Amino acid sequence: MTSFRSDFLRILSERGYIHQCSNPEGLDDLLTKGPVTAYVGYDCTGPSLHVGHLLSIMMLRWLQKTGEHVPIALMGGGTTRVGDPSGKDETRRILSVEDIEANKESLKSVFARFIDFDASNAALMPDNAEWLAPLNYVDFLRDVGRHFSVNRMLSFDSVKLRLEREHELSFLEFNYMILQAYDFVELHKRTGCVLQMGGSDQWGNIVNGIDLGRRMGTDQLYALTCPLLATSSGAKMGKTAQGAVWLNAEQLSPYEYWQYWRNCEDADVGRFLKLFTELPLDEIARLERLEGAEINEAKKVLATEATALLHGKSAAEDASETARRTFEEGRTGEALPSIDVPRAELVNGLGVPALFVRAGLAGSNGEVRRAIANNAIRINDQPIGDPHRTVTLDDVNSDGVVKLSLGRKKHALAVPA
Repeated sequence: MTSFRSDFLRILSERGYIHQCSNPEGLDDLLTKGPVTAYVGYDCTGPSLHVGHLLSIMMLRWLQKTGEHVPIALMGGGTTRVGDPSGKDETRRILSVEDIEANKESLKSVFARFIDFDASNAALMPDNAEWLAPLNYVDFLRDVGRHFSVNRMLSFDSVKLRLEREHELSFLEFNYMILQAYDFVELHKRTGCVLQMGGSDQWGNIVNGIDLGRRMGTDQLYALTCPLLATSSGAKMGKTAQGAVWLNAEQLSPYEYWQYWRNCEDADVGRFLKLFTELPLDEIARLERLEGAEINEAKKVLATEATALLHGKSAAEDASETARRTFEEGRTGEALPSIDVPRAELVNGLGVPALFVRAGLAGSNGEVRRAIANNAIRINDQPIGDPHRTVTLDDVNSDGVVKLSLGRKKHALAVPA
């Protein structure tokens, strides 16, 4: 492990954030001399980012916390109109300008949790549409495109994998790496930004930006990437059977987010504590040493600390208390995910399979029926053995809800409305 003098690179190295760095010694020296401005780009393809984006967001957070360095969360209002082929087998769906703007507004709320836009070294959130949208394409090709070798562009993994698998790569997407490289040069001119960070799948695009900067006369630019995380079992980070682990509360409740971390694999606890919390390393080392049933206590710490960073301390404590009531006392936790069910449906009786699918606990009626056959379905903590059983107003408990459980870990509340 390289021994860094700057607080930023030392912390990132100790906690496991660093995958590649274009010039570690030069960047470390620069960080010790004064404030450095760095950016990560985020395209606006949906209304929420997911857990897979958290590593780069945490890198921006640590940058701001370790000196007067300035983090930039660059919104890709322009590049979202093109589509990044990195790690993709298929062409991205083209979004309207209105959809992109709506997504961008939704994303901003997450960044405000992690980086400070009012500090003396206030974080910035520009949109690359500012400089990409007004471009005169012919002039751009003449002034910027001439610096790119098609032979070299074809050698990058993001392009090569698509071609090897005989999946279509549109000319529009092929231009993405030119636009991202131009972002780096433009941000340097506008803000003095000298460092681009991102996931390891962005290495080729970032290095392109460094090379373009050299050809267009910028100061020395730098690249720093974090690993693309997988769980110990090899599963992609941030993906579950139910879909992506979203960062916006509207798409995933704080309780469900807490549960995601609580249910991580034993072998991942120490690594995730280093990456996704700010607990001191000696405390993390103590939690890592826990074995057997005690490892669950470390998982609860991970879940509460990670949830507090995103949703706030109060929401994290509520989620923790709901889990304790639900799992340790068998009671109804107030923060459990809930759905409203019209009273008229409960008067007539609503089939258990349909209700569980509506609550998001299962993907199909057949899945619920199989779970019933395996004694894995409970209503108000009572096992259900009849696949034709209906839920009625008689099932509403003393808390005024119907508690639905699939297995030991998946719970929701049906609320008469």
